[in-house]
Amino acid sequence: MTPSPFISAPVSARKIIDILLGAAVMGTVGALIGVLMGDALVAVAIGIGVVLGTVIGMVGGRRCLISIVLGTVAGGALAWLVAGTDTISFGAGAGAAMGGFLGVQSSMLLDLWAEHKRTAGTKELQE
Repeated sequence: MTPSPFISAPVSARKIIDILLGAAVMGTVGALIGVLMGDALVAVAIGIGVVLGTVIGMVGGRRCLISIVLGTVAGGALAWLVAGTDTISFGAGAGAAMGGFLGVQSSMLLDLWAEHKRTAGTKELQE
């Protein structure tokens, strides 16, 4: 029997948790965006969010997903405090977008910093 080219190794528990976290977080963000777009598009927005979250979880975007959750909560809470309960979904959606943006940028900077430290350590060993 020939092994499948798509399944190379068993999936770890950490990867499964990342995938489920991604699907849940981005599905929630999709639901928030769907509520703003109208009742007919809620299911479409949730579906797109779950698919995107699954992909993000598969490639290991845990830091980004956590920043999206924090942005959603902070944005919703801030909108609730400033403008009342009617604007919570607007604030949560905007906070999720900002959290995602900041998560990607901070993740990129942390990876760049780790690479810089690794190359600096290699140069010290060579001298």
